[in-house]
Amino acid sequence: MSLKVGDIISFERTFTVKDVELFTAVSGDEGNHHVTPDEQGRLVVQGLLTSTLPTKVGGDYNVLARNMNFEFIRPVYTGDTIVCEVKIEKYEKTEKNRTAILATFLCKNQNEKEVLKGDFSGVIL
Repeated sequence: MSLKVGDIISFERTFTVKDVELFTAVSGDEGNHHVTPDEQGRLVVQGLLTSTLPTKVGGDYNVLARNMNFEFIRPVYTGDTIVCEVKIEKYEKTEKNRTAILATFLCKNQNEKEVLKGDFSGVIL
């Protein structure tokens, strides 16, 4: 599927305790807030686990990222459903017959509160 400037790709994910446990094991990020439930029984989802939402576009469209910028606005907790919207800002052929891409993204929780925003750039392989 080809992309064009202005396209918006949207998807959502609900983070689980198992997601946080697996990411903790892989990353070694064992901060107390990731392993000890709060008073509501939730764990804080690692920021880098949350940031896998916009990177999904990379996998879906075979992007080799060059730059990624993340602004973590508020915590994400297990049980939260995050909607991520990625907007294609640049999509053009390069002199090396590759396609350069630049995209911005905004992720909101089920309460419409922003949790993460930023941008990424790279090339399509």
